Amino acid sequence: MLSDPQLFQDLMPIQGLAMANVPGQKLPQTQREAPQWRPTKAYPPEKYVAGAVQTVLHGISRLPMVARVTLTDYRGFVIYDTYVRPTQPVSDYRTAQTGLTATHLAGAPPFPEVQQRVAMMLRDRIFVGYALWEFLSVMGLSHPAIDTRDTALFLPFRRSLRYRSNAQVPLVVLVNQFMARNIGLHGDIPTEHARAALDLFRSCEQVWEGIIAAGSWPCALPPDAYANCFV
Repeated sequence: MLSDPQLFQDLMPIQGLAMANVPGQKLPQTQREAPQWRPTKAYPPEKYVAGAVQTVLHGISRLPMVARVTLTDYRGFVIYDTYVRPTQPVSDYRTAQTGLTATHLAGAPPFPEVQQRVAMMLRDRIFVGYALWEFLSVMGLSHPAIDTRDTALFLPFRRSLRYRSNAQVPLVVLVNQFMARNIGLHGDIPTEHARAALDLFRSCEQVWEGIIAAGSWPCALPPDAYANCFV
């Protein structure tokens, strides 16, 4: 699927991740030549956790607030799935997209309890998903950047579809183009999103892990505003 060497040119050296969150730090130049990588099965399945969230909006500024969080294992089996009690008055349940109403969240576990549980389940794991900065932001968590596998940032996906390297490809497009299936037909469902991102990662896992093992980082950096979500 991702066999063209040009897809792997201009990648950042792995040490650039440590510099990305340091204010004023100049990032190292990208490596013009494709890294000399080989397919690698780097970690056992138990090392990976995939996740996604569903959000509602609060306040005049319509800021996102977590309403449901889902985590799956490497094979897509759900290991945690819960609604989350709102911490602020909800201004928009986004019912058309989420199917949520006040009833769904009224008896849900409180946010600190869910936050603690998710943090525990992500600890020492490689976190797989799509736009993980959004997940971490609404959960009030941070995660080691080196232990993320974000399908929204994977440069070979963008280049294969002829997107600019700084342009984010929607998850529905990635799944349609690389997995030949459609998602989102029944709304914004975090279980579906987590599994879709996981399937995308697994489809090129040995390429992804091989590039990292060779000392390069095959992803774009997340938006600067979310730098505190990564350590």
